[in-house]
Parts: sequence; C-alpha cells; structure tokens
Amino acid sequence: MQKLEFGGGDRVRVRKRRECSGGEGEGEGVVTYEGVVMPTGASSERGEKIVIKLESGYNIGVRLEDADAETEVEVEVVSKVVSRAEALKEGEKKEKQVRELKDGLPSLSFLSTGGTIASKVDYRTGAVSPQFSTEDILEAVPELGEIANIRGRVVYSLLSENMRAEYWQRLAREVFNEIKNGAEGVVVTHGTDTLGYTAAALSFMLQTPVPVVLVGSQRSSDRPSSDAAMNAICAAKVAACSDLAEVVVVMHGSTSDDFCLVHRGTRVRKMHTSARDAFRSVNETPIGRVLYDPNDVGSTKVELFSGSRNRKRGEQELELRDKFEARCGLVKFYPGADPAVLDFFVEQGYKGVVLEGTGLGHVSADWIPSVARAVKRGVPVVMTSQCLHGRICDRVYDTGRDLLRAGVIEGGDLLPETALVKLMWVLGQTGGTGESELEKVRRLMQEKE
Repeated sequence: MQKLEFGGGDRVRVRKRRECSGGEGEGEGVVTYEGVVMPTGASSERGEKIVIKLESGYNIGVRLEDADAETEVEVEVVSKVVSRAEALKEGEKKEKQVRELKDGLPSLSFLSTGGTIASKVDYRTGAVSPQFSTEDILEAVPELGEIANIRGRVVYSLLSENMRAEYWQRLAREVFNEIKNGAEGVVVTHGTDTLGYTAAALSFMLQTPVPVVLVGSQRSSDRPSSDAAMNAICAAKVAACSDLAEVVVVMHGSTSDDFCLVHRGTRVRKMHTSARDAFRSVNETPIGRVLYDPNDVGSTKVELFSGSRNRKRGEQELELRDKFEARCGLVKFYPGADPAVLDFFVEQGYKGVVLEGTGLGHVSADWIPSVARAVKRGVPVVMTSQCLHGRICDRVYDTGRDLLRAGVIEGGDLLPETALVKLMWVLGQTGGTGESELEKVRRLMQEKE
C-alpha cells in the first residue's frame, strides 16, 4: 500500500466527495475539512482512517479508501509539525524580542510550573500535557509585554496532581529570590487541580512586599474556548498594577470573558471540574476583580473591593519561612468509618492529622478514644468541616465537647486542604511534636492567616 506523507501533529486539508452533511462546500459534491492530525493508533496507509482536530475544537474521523487526487478522497499536507528542537532554535530571536525592556513599565517575573495553562494537545499521544515554557506563553500572549517588563523561566513542567510539599518549598524559594532580585510582582502559572494547595503553601511560607499571583486555565491554549490568555493578562495586571502584598489566585469570575476574580491564597477552592469560573472564595469574599474587554485588552482594570483586609505594597518586609513537615494526613469521616484509620496514620509515623468531620466538626463517638491516643502521643488532630462554609464549633453537642476533652484542635473556618497545608507548615516552625509542643501548635493553627 502507498504510504501517505503525514503524521500526528501535521495540518492537513481533506477533500472528499459529499457522503455526509457538514463541512465547507468547494464545488458540487465535494466537502472540505482542515485540521490537525491526531494520533489514532492506525497507520496513514490507504484503507485506514485518520482523526483530525478542526478549528472548532471538535474531532472528526475520515476514511482514506483509495486516498489520492483522482478518486474520492484527497489529503493535502498544509504544514508539517515542528520538532521541539527546531522550535527552540527558531525561537532564539523571538525570545530576545520577548525580553526586550520598555521604559516606564514595572518588572514582573513569570514562573511556570506546568498545568493546563502551559499545555497543549500532544499529537503523539492525543493527551493534553505540559509543553509550553514561560517564553512560549509570553509569545502567545503579546499583550503581556504592554503590561510589564517580564522575565520568565520554568521551575517545573508537570500536571498539578504531581505536586508535593518539597515542590512547594522550592517554588517558595524561587519566588523569594525573584522578589529579592527586584521583581515588582510575581506570576506563577500552575495547574488548577491542586492550585489551592500551592496558593495556601506559598501564603504561609512567604511574607511578601509585592503581589504573588497564581494563575491557571481550565482549557488548554489550543482550544477555541481557552481561558489561558485572559487569565494570564488579568494575573499580570494584578501583579503589576495592584496595591496588594500577598499571595492571591486570579481566575475567571464568570463563564464569559468579562472579568476575573482575585482570591486570597488561603481562602480559595476549585469548585467545578471543568467550568472556566471554577474557583471561588470560601468563608470570605474575593479581594477584588479584574475587568476585561476582549475587544480592548488595554482597558483591563483592577478593582479592589472596599473592606477587604488585604495587605498593601511595601507594608511588610520580604521573609521566607519554608520549613515543612510533610508527614501529615487528611482523613474524611463518613457514617460507619472505622477509627482504626486514624490509629494507622499515627502508627505509621505521621506527625499530624486533619479530620474532615460532619457539620460543626463531628465524628462518631467511637473515634474519640483514637483521637485521645493520638494527642497523648503528641500528634495534633485538627478538626475541619465537610460543609466547607461556616466555622467549626465543638461546644454545641456532646460529641463535640468530648472531642475537645480528647484534645482536638478546632480548625475555625479553614478549608480542609488549607488546614492540612497550614498544619504541615506549623509543625515545620515548631520543630516537632510532643505534648510540650501541642499548645504552640494549637495557638498557631487558630491564628488568623
């Protein structure tokens, strides 16, 4: 069989006799499709099929029986995929252009950790994977160069479910060094799945005199519905122009391209799997919003809400406290849950445990002896609520009062994941566990972050 000269990632134009509806007419009885070849596991020999991604973002399959110019299907290669090595070589000049400084603009640092905002479809596998460097993002969103003088680099290139406590620590050090070296704001691009964890970790580790903005996207840059460009522009605007000096998250505020919300790093949660406005502030209103007009990007404007308890630029000195105790666990209670789960964490050497209890912060009565044993061994147990909204109060019902007598620490209105990250950080500051340390841990956990 004749081998057709195209492969995954190549852009092709397919002309086919009209056998189904759709497509763009090109003469009588002919339909034309153009898109990028996706990997299908099949070869591109005659008699096989190919799958191409259209400009709309949808995929279609095309059968290649007798695919040549004289019969019913013709495949024309519009452009060949460029290898990463070729792209890097070709992009050296473009990189210099991206880094060109402009008088009067603030200095920002962009640090990339991967995630959807730094991803596109990998045409070898068909999956979305991190492939863009920070320079790629800057080149793809040239409007960023009108907001600030930006220097950027890759810290990690991974999907955020692969984040670990030691990665948070390294990232905090990188942000610290950027600010120490003169950055007037830092933007961290990050996957959305665990963005809230990283935002909380940076919030606890860094005392910053400038904005540190985490941003992601729900849809990759090569999709027509991508939110990557708008989110990046709004994040840069907050980092460059706002009177903030703390860690925040900037993401779409609605399903339209009209504004982004600014969330405090310890109060934000991803509340939807795929919606562009998935992020919400919990137990606190957002700090502000960024008004955005896709037809006039230059008019993008940051509005801070009155009454928000935000820290202002230059209000505090730069400080890094990056010690972490990663051996902490998060346990979700459910009806009938076996308290042996908590015993297991303690026996395995975990230094602290966050419980995600019901309502005001409850577990069943048979868990109370396990809580008491953990506390007696110097392992702090922090109570949070599955309700997410509202505060823990273990003084209302008998079970709650018994938990307090057993030594449980009330987690206030912290999100369970924020409480986990805070406990890791607190244990890093106290230097260990033990009965003498528990009161210090309790005090730090209950301080307003």
